[in-house]
Amino acid sequence: MSVKLCCAALRVGRPGYYRWLHAKDEPRYRDAVLSELKEIRSEHKNIGVWQLQRRLKRTQASYGTAYRLCKANGLMAKRKPHSITKRDKDAKPAEDLVCRDFHADTPMTKLLNDITEMNCKDGKLYLAATLDCFDGAIVGMKMDENKRAELCKESLESAVRRYGKTHDMIVHSDHGSQYTSNLFREYLKENRLRQSMGAVGSCYDNARMESFFATLKKELLHALPLTQLSRDEVKRLIFRWIECDYNRLRPHSGNAGDQPPLEKRNAYYAKTQAA
Repeated sequence: MSVKLCCAALRVGRPGYYRWLHAKDEPRYRDAVLSELKEIRSEHKNIGVWQLQRRLKRTQASYGTAYRLCKANGLMAKRKPHSITKRDKDAKPAEDLVCRDFHADTPMTKLLNDITEMNCKDGKLYLAATLDCFDGAIVGMKMDENKRAELCKESLESAVRRYGKTHDMIVHSDHGSQYTSNLFREYLKENRLRQSMGAVGSCYDNARMESFFATLKKELLHALPLTQLSRDEVKRLIFRWIECDYNRLRPHSGNAGDQPPLEKRNAYYAKTQAA
């Protein structure tokens, strides 16, 4: 007997029957998803829920289901925000030209900048990175044992040297003294680049850059015995992860079809050249 006839005989609506049927199987389904999430977490200690969910093969649960199960069962990756840039109170701040809009239609029109640090066997290592809002690619970076203004200037300089610059290109950062220094601002002036800064103490005004550093720490740094590795060893690992994995292979949720950053960039360049 068909479902339609059975429901008519029992005076039960078909939508209600299917809700009952799905609810009956839901606990078993959640258990299967949780089991697979635990398996993936045991192999990947520091990746976020988004990456966990995309590695599901047997159950294909939604992001919301994966997030709720991870949160309820202690499978969330932990992040400790920590700012290392210090504001120069005497420096004149720049206007916020980004206003938390981290979207860009073309490459090299809106760049984000920041610094993070690591404790290595032979001392601290600092990474200054430059991210392009067009595709999320890290287009410039510089690592050194100090966090002077030269570090930030050379990160931006490497991005411009590699991909060029556009008219009215925006260079966004926090109010760290490195970004308000004469050295950094002279470089911007010489290259006719527009400086932008978020509000003091607001990580949300540079959220996309903060998100990249959180990803770097979750997927690479937290899995390394940093205090047992030299600065040079950590430099090589970071460079390889950014250039080979993050830029070229890692799916990026901010791009259509989750394209890796440089895949989207290369497609854009190929299309404009063909036109």
